[in-house]
Amino acid sequence: MSEPIWTQDATQIADLVRSGDVSAKEVLEAHIERIEQHNETLNALIYLNLDQARAAASAVDDRVARGEDPGPLAGVPIGIKELERVEGWPDTHASVPHKDQIAPRDAVETARLRDAGCVVVGLTSSPEFGSTAYTRTYLHGTTHNPWNLERTPGGSSGGTAAAVAAGVLPLGTASDGGGSIRIPASFSGLFGAKGTFGRIPKEGAETSYTSVHGCLTRSVRDSARFWDCTVGHDERDPFSLPHPGLRYEDMLAQAPNGVRAVWSEDLGYGVSDPEVAAAARGAAEAVADATGMTWVERNVELKDMSVAWGLFNHPGTWLDVRDYWPDRSDEFTPPIRSAVRDAEHRFNLNDVARAIERRHENNERLADLFSDVDVIFTPTTGTTAFSAEGKPPMTVNGRDLRNVMHSLFTFPFNISGHPSFSVPCGLDTDGLPIGLQITARRHEDHVLFQLSAVLEQIRPWPKIAPDFG
Repeated sequence: MSEPIWTQDATQIADLVRSGDVSAKEVLEAHIERIEQHNETLNALIYLNLDQARAAASAVDDRVARGEDPGPLAGVPIGIKELERVEGWPDTHASVPHKDQIAPRDAVETARLRDAGCVVVGLTSSPEFGSTAYTRTYLHGTTHNPWNLERTPGGSSGGTAAAVAAGVLPLGTASDGGGSIRIPASFSGLFGAKGTFGRIPKEGAETSYTSVHGCLTRSVRDSARFWDCTVGHDERDPFSLPHPGLRYEDMLAQAPNGVRAVWSEDLGYGVSDPEVAAAARGAAEAVADATGMTWVERNVELKDMSVAWGLFNHPGTWLDVRDYWPDRSDEFTPPIRSAVRDAEHRFNLNDVARAIERRHENNERLADLFSDVDVIFTPTTGTTAFSAEGKPPMTVNGRDLRNVMHSLFTFPFNISGHPSFSVPCGLDTDGLPIGLQITARRHEDHVLFQLSAVLEQIRPWPKIAPDFG
């Protein structure tokens, strides 16, 4: 193999390990070298357990030597987002008051990844409780975007995004309650798939009815294989969906037919930078040309759900802080303190009832829209990556916006539960990545995988940030 192993995607690495062409130990050591070279700069991995990782890699190699198949992700080094459990590892939620907690067991997703042959290396950074679209905490500091170290890789899956985009790891877990897979994917030049609500099981005292689990990857096929290893019902999650009865990786070879699409650069209430919108629109048109897709001319008019989205997340925030509030309130980051104070003043029956009504109204509008179209194309984010320290732009294209503008295109589909993917579609004039968001009907995740694979084929993107390649 002429290229270094760390330049390969997770699927290629796993296939090489399974065939015996490369050992899991070799793969791991190559990535440990990358971690040692770059993690201090990126601050992407905030906990490492290399002894366990080396033992896991040896176990994979032993199975290959015995003629066994270690699994579809054999020998792939993986980072687990620090909001998710790994048995015996820190379970801090990126929060100072929780800094001494230890996870009692693996999360369902983590256990399934181990069964698939992954080598769990460490924890990737997240904002406190996954609360922001940038990754900066009192506990671990600031995480930087490998495309431009002064910018954020996004949040809340910022550490995973930085590690994968820099070639430090080939794969990492992520989660998305309002855009936390898709925003880092857009900001960091990666592929990010938010599935239909319940597609990959969650567990624990999870009060959010918007959050889903997943991953960030450099290729579409890596995410498809990850899903094939992790989807399917688990009794710990009453909202988890049954296995879909298909392999997403197999779907990539099947071009979708007869797809009807609509384009929106604002969803009826948002705004995007003209350069971002133009790149996303151009990529959508390229997919349409390549697949024979039919464009449907109609307005997409959703209600702004930003206030309702905040209200839906307040109970989960309170669950995270209640044992420490107010005595240790100064140990929480400003976004968490602000959310709790907002809940104290605004979380009442009338506001919640209005939020539920607004959610129902938008669901009706989406149902009506999806009777005429199969997919919705939008930009993933209104701008490219902003400051690593977390100063989101408050105006875009001359228009004042709330501080949630970075998620205006993403969180509606968390509230509604629709699958929604972000696919790299170009760079802005500063050389920062732009994402195209594609959204489909619930349970039609496979259609999004197919369309994403088409875009990857006709407009391949850089797999690793230029300064780290």
